[in-house]
Amino acid sequence: MYNPHEIELKCQKLWEKSKKKVGNKNKKKYYVLEMFPYPSGNIHMGHVRNYTIGDVIARFYKSNDYDVLHPMGWDSFGMPAENAAMTNNTDPKSWTEKNISNMKVQLKKMGLDIDWDRELSTCSEEYYKHQQKIFIDFFKKGLVYKKDSEVNWDPVDKTVLANEQVIDGKGWRSGADIETKVLSQWFFKISKFSEELYKDLSQLENWPEKVKIMQNNWIGRSEGCEIHFQLDKSTSETINVFTTRPETIYGATFIGLAYNHPLSKTFEDDSEFMNFSKKVKKLASSRRLFDKAEKEGFFTSMYAKHPLLENCKIPIYFVNYVLSDYGTGAVFGCPGHDQRDNSFAKKYALPIKFVIKDLALKNESRENHPILTTSNCKMINSANLNELSIPNARKRVLEMLEHAKIGKRKITFKLKDWGISRQRYWGCPIPIIYLKDGTVRTVPEEDLPVLLPKYSNNKGHGNPLSNNKEWLNVRCKVTGQNAKRESDTLDTFVDSSWYFLRFCDPENKDKIFEVSKIKRWMPVDQYIGGIEHAILHLLYSRFFMRALNFCGYDVPLEPFKNLLTQGMVNHETFRTNDNRWIEPKDVVSRNKKFYTKDGEEVYKGRSVKMSKSKKNTVNPEEIIKEYGADTARLFMMADSPPERDLEWSESGIKATFKYLKKIFLFLKSSNFKFNQASKINKFLNAEEVVYTNNYIGKITTDIVNHRFNTAVAKIRELSNKLLTIDEKKEEIFNYCWSIYVRLIYPFTPHFSEEIAQIALKGRSSIADLPWPTQKSLQVGKEEKVNIVVQINGKKKSVLSVSKGANQDEVIRCIESENRKLFTEIKTQKRVIFVENKIINFVV
Repeated sequence: MYNPHEIELKCQKLWEKSKKKVGNKNKKKYYVLEMFPYPSGNIHMGHVRNYTIGDVIARFYKSNDYDVLHPMGWDSFGMPAENAAMTNNTDPKSWTEKNISNMKVQLKKMGLDIDWDRELSTCSEEYYKHQQKIFIDFFKKGLVYKKDSEVNWDPVDKTVLANEQVIDGKGWRSGADIETKVLSQWFFKISKFSEELYKDLSQLENWPEKVKIMQNNWIGRSEGCEIHFQLDKSTSETINVFTTRPETIYGATFIGLAYNHPLSKTFEDDSEFMNFSKKVKKLASSRRLFDKAEKEGFFTSMYAKHPLLENCKIPIYFVNYVLSDYGTGAVFGCPGHDQRDNSFAKKYALPIKFVIKDLALKNESRENHPILTTSNCKMINSANLNELSIPNARKRVLEMLEHAKIGKRKITFKLKDWGISRQRYWGCPIPIIYLKDGTVRTVPEEDLPVLLPKYSNNKGHGNPLSNNKEWLNVRCKVTGQNAKRESDTLDTFVDSSWYFLRFCDPENKDKIFEVSKIKRWMPVDQYIGGIEHAILHLLYSRFFMRALNFCGYDVPLEPFKNLLTQGMVNHETFRTNDNRWIEPKDVVSRNKKFYTKDGEEVYKGRSVKMSKSKKNTVNPEEIIKEYGADTARLFMMADSPPERDLEWSESGIKATFKYLKKIFLFLKSSNFKFNQASKINKFLNAEEVVYTNNYIGKITTDIVNHRFNTAVAKIRELSNKLLTIDEKKEEIFNYCWSIYVRLIYPFTPHFSEEIAQIALKGRSSIADLPWPTQKSLQVGKEEKVNIVVQINGKKKSVLSVSKGANQDEVIRCIESENRKLFTEIKTQKRVIFVENKIINFVV
């Protein structure tokens, strides 16, 4: 009988007893880390996929004799716990600790090879004590400051939200309409490192290109020019405009200002302007709405002098498509060569001047199609710039502006300083006190940590800490003056921006870490997490390393050497006629239609990310209980490449279980014994040994390159071949199956351990056995051939594949190496395959 639940419990007890400690400095190190979870209390299929990927990598490198660090922690501060505590009449600490306990039990059931001795939680005093020390170091080095700032305010959660936490003008958790407030906020000076963060992206060779593009766009480096437009009145007041296209200055017909540009203070008593401003604020909270909104403006009745044209005045508008967080919050409108300016000019009947001619276009309707290109163009209607190319015109106009002292070359960044204040109880206290005489001091380091007071479940309005007078009022040790604590707590992104450093030395009570341990483990060799964290979490982590370095800490500038962003886990959805979501497990199919178990007809929708709201989640504990953790692990790794979304399939889970059961019962009923490579030398040329040896190389390469789905496919191919070996060939049979059990081990550790315990009679653990290598068998390097890939007889690509690869192997190679081509061939009607030469898809 194959009882995976019983096997897994037995194996987990075995591993607990024989657990090895990390720290063998004589070995090569490998630090693998998944983005740590928020302790919601229950793991979901996203967790299962994420942590299985990390576990496969960790087990693989351990088997290859690396000293592997694979820890786990909890991102445990934040609003969700505080809100849940209010709802359930408890305190966030108890709520969080209970959830951590639950999730730890669930994760252990997955058989994760985690060093639980290094476990940390960001809400523990031992952790946030050191975070407060980091804050003080940043403060002393000028990397922290406080200023009045316009913020997104969630009126339900009563806290500031970052722009990315506002979705379509509403709070990401509460769903409330976001308001704009001016509050005194603490900031990290991330902008100090804008240039470094931008330039060093090019060094991240093993990061997904799409992540680097997203970070590049967020940092938003622009080279251009700042031009001074003097107001048309008897003062020297100017409006500074940043542009990346100074050569189009002769096409300027208006100036556009952000709604909160300093000039806006002149119109604070103008009800029409205030209504316009309020409307733009709401737009600005949603990038999607902002980009799609119809271009509108408010005319100031003011004009500016054109910097290069005499007797030319251009009107000044506040516009709804310019924001103050880029450049100077002011642009000159050039409607002949900018689509947004063009739309605005048409709406308000402003002149449209064309100063660039595209030499490739003839008789173009320029009024309807502003010319945006810069290649194969020349300047027109631009005084002494006429007939020049774009680069030459740009160079000349910059010289003119600088000579006249009305402009200067400038580099700007979209990246703004990081607002870290949160008006909540459940977060890391900021170690700042305000003295009675108005001065601001950091808390003495010997008094760290600044502890949170006992939680008061007061459902009143405002920040709970600001209402706790006993905690708030203190006396300054240095001056003896009465003082007040800072009542804001730190953004939880701060907690997750350095935790990977603390894992290197988690029990150090006196220091954040020992430098020797950072030098041993950092940077993280493999970091794994969702694409939704591609911008802020990763960017803030990169900032923290540079800021720590600036403060004298010896840490590498880049925290993560390799980055893998896994896709979502999707599941089909079902709805009734009245739009009620129905769980897939409660749906039955009859005659190509779908019904609830009560007979009500339902309609199948798209397969989308699992979510409670759409009732398309699957409980991992139920899957583990029925089919075993190894079944879930193997299915997750086999279904699709890790960076792509995974389609959950009940039939896929059942098929995976059936496969493992078949192999387990076969080996258990055979006389299988482990046979090491040294005992097979006389059979090196046997067909079974040769193809088993070839699969070692293929599967190893796939795992190293994170092609886990093709690795699993090859493991299954190998097992199909091995099932045909005559058991009378005892040494060959035992050797080949010994290789198989070790190759599948990172994916199915319990399954492999149980087989190993039977075959080795308990003398060793599968985790102690080395990874099989082709080199140890003294077999030549796998030969490669080039295969031409055709569609309808037309050459599309050339692939390098193993000599003798079959049709299925070649198709999997196309899938892993050329996704665009694979998408084309998925509609194949017929395949013509000639081994080692050609594969032609008739579509």
